[in-house]
Amino acid sequence: MKEMQKITSFTIDHLKLLPGLYVSRKDKVEHATVTTFDIRITRPNTEPVMDNPAIHALEHLGATFLRNHDQWKDRVVYFGPMGCRTGFYLLLAGDHSSDDIFDLMKEMFTFIAGFDGAIPGASPRDCGNCLDMNLPMARYYAQKYLDTVLCERQPERLTYPE
Repeated sequence: MKEMQKITSFTIDHLKLLPGLYVSRKDKVEHATVTTFDIRITRPNTEPVMDNPAIHALEHLGATFLRNHDQWKDRVVYFGPMGCRTGFYLLLAGDHSSDDIFDLMKEMFTFIAGFDGAIPGASPRDCGNCLDMNLPMARYYAQKYLDTVLCERQPERLTYPE
């Protein structure tokens, strides 16, 4: 078996990576570009990872918000958690920068931090694990991200470390 190349996300120095909003990669799909964003909520290998119920609630709320956003809904390809449980990936059709979606992320995390009510899609009919959600912790992580990353544009939180 030939040696496999590291995928892009494994080439980032996670020891230097701060919570932030990063462009992970840009892929060409036929004649279109898809931009993958790394929405890093906790600091890898330093802070505790997010628990699954909080991640699940963040995923349902984030995906619902994005797919209903008047300006961005038609560009959303995917929103979901990283396996390491330190953040999320957002894939958008088009060639975008972190700065392009800064306000969108601020809107989304403000929505999640203030959300009160039934989590969209959290029913046995709509979800394969609807009982595994934690809204208070999802709100906590959303507020943490707002306070740490989205409080102002910080270059070190918008571009991967060298």
